[in-house]
Formats: sequence, structure tokens, C-alpha cells
Amino acid sequence: MNVRRMTEEDIVTAASLEKACFSRPWSENTLRESFLDPHYVFFAAEDEDGTMVGYTGMIVVLDEADVANVAVFPECRRKGAGNALVLAMLAYARENSITRLVLEVRVSNAPAIALYEKHGFTKIGLRKGYYEDPTEDAGIYGVEVC
Repeated sequence: MNVRRMTEEDIVTAASLEKACFSRPWSENTLRESFLDPHYVFFAAEDEDGTMVGYTGMIVVLDEADVANVAVFPECRRKGAGNALVLAMLAYARENSITRLVLEVRVSNAPAIALYEKHGFTKIGLRKGYYEDPTEDAGIYGVEVC
């Protein structure tokens, strides 16, 4: 699995990923605006053929980053893309003096929670009714980056 910085040309595929993965997906326009914001950092995961199969984005504020999304096409899951994307975020954080990553995840999303916990994220809070379609609580997870 290859992970690289996302390019503006990847936004259309990222918007497709959003639609495939989330009940309230970011629009192509929202992705483009975020991509052009210098506080956001995006990574794309590619399979061995160079096809984009996943992406992640985070917004950096001072020495912390909030992970906005981690998305992998459903048919491409369990092949290492999510793992590679999380590793890329952690490496970027270490290289750029970011001391903590924080994210929200649906409490029912056991595979994502297991992935985050594998990389040292721990539950630090709960946001009641955070998600819609369906309504669900979000676990807040964070990891200190050395």
C-alpha cells in the first residue's frame, strides 16, 4: 500500500469515498475548500495499481491535529489502507512537532476503533448524539505523539 500527500486531482475520488463511507458525506466543494486551507493536511492511499482506495484529512492547530476523516472504499477494506493512512498521519505529526491527534468515531464502528487503538489512541471522552443518519454517540479518541 502506497500513501502519499493528496493532490487537488484526488478531490473527485475523495468525494466518492465520502459518499461510499459516510451518511453525511463532505461535498466535493467542501473537500476542495478544506484542501486549499493551509491548516489541513490530506493523504491518499493507493493500491499496487496506483488506484486511490482511501484518504484521510486532519486539521492542524498549533501543536495538535483533529483527524477529520479516514475513509477507505468498502470493497478495499482489510487490505492495509486504513493502517497505512493512520501511520502516515502519525509520521507527519512527529515530523511537524504535533504533540497530539484527536478524532471522533461512531461508538458502533468496532473495526475503526480497533485500528485506532492499535496505534495508541485511547478513549478520552464521549459526544452524545454527535452523528446523524442514524443518530449515534461518538467516542473521542486521542494519542500523544512523541
